Amino acid sequence: MEPIKELQQGEDIAIITTNYGTITVRFFPDAAPKAVENFITHVNNGYYDGITFHRVIQDFMIQGGDPEGTGMGGESIWKEPFEDEFDVNYRNFRGAISMANSGPNTNGSQFFIVQGAEVPEDIIKEMKR
Repeated sequence: MEPIKELQQGEDIAIITTNYGTITVRFFPDAAPKAVENFITHVNNGYYDGITFHRVIQDFMIQGGDPEGTGMGGESIWKEPFEDEFDVNYRNFRGAISMANSGPNTNGSQFFIVQGAEVPEDIIKEMKR
């Protein structure tokens, strides 16, 4: 895994404002172009405004992006699921944001932010199912 380079001037970021503070999101469009386009478009269209983090697992992750707040809702900007995008240089480490889905190639609007120090291999394998 290559070290992540410093944020460059002009790179897109998103600021998520919560009751507990702010979260700055950095994007890697070369690694996940559809996920980045989907997230940024939803942000710009106000899709995520007022949405809660409906799933919080201490020292593991926080999940949001579901307008219903149940973990069952949400859709992509294309109105249908889109394929998974993986890159070995961007594994799930503390602070990483990833698409949340219900199985392979089912990405919609939900995302999660890793809260653990490093996601163990067995959990990564489970997430790929």
